[in-house]
Amino acid sequence: MTELNTRSATPDDIDAVLAFWRKAAEGTSISDDQDGVGRLIDRDADALILAERAGQLVGTVIAGFDGWRCSAYRLAVHPDHRRQGIGAALVDAAERRFAALGGRRVDAMVLEANTRAHGAWSASGYHREDHWRRWVKSL
Repeated sequence: MTELNTRSATPDDIDAVLAFWRKAAEGTSISDDQDGVGRLIDRDADALILAERAGQLVGTVIAGFDGWRCSAYRLAVHPDHRRQGIGAALVDAAERRFAALGGRRVDAMVLEANTRAHGAWSASGYHREDHWRRWVKSL
């Protein structure tokens, strides 16, 4: 199997990321447009992490840090590439970023109905805090 590479998104990736999310992500957001993704990249160039295999976009995660809290969201893996460790590699890349920034706790935003994602976050060591309805992990 071809090596998996992770990297930060650039403005040139915006259209490909939006098309990818329409296919691979569960649900959409009001900020899922060129302006929204462009603002993310402009504000924090390393927050949107892409996974590529053989030059093809196969996964994403947003690893946002506001100086106080780490937030992970938009973890998505292409349906044809699931169960190959891509999600785990993206979570690992996000956690390395957070640790380098001094983050101590990650809040993962996961859709309530996306039970497949619940299993992926749990397998990565996260636990659900029902009173907040989010998945968390201390680093």
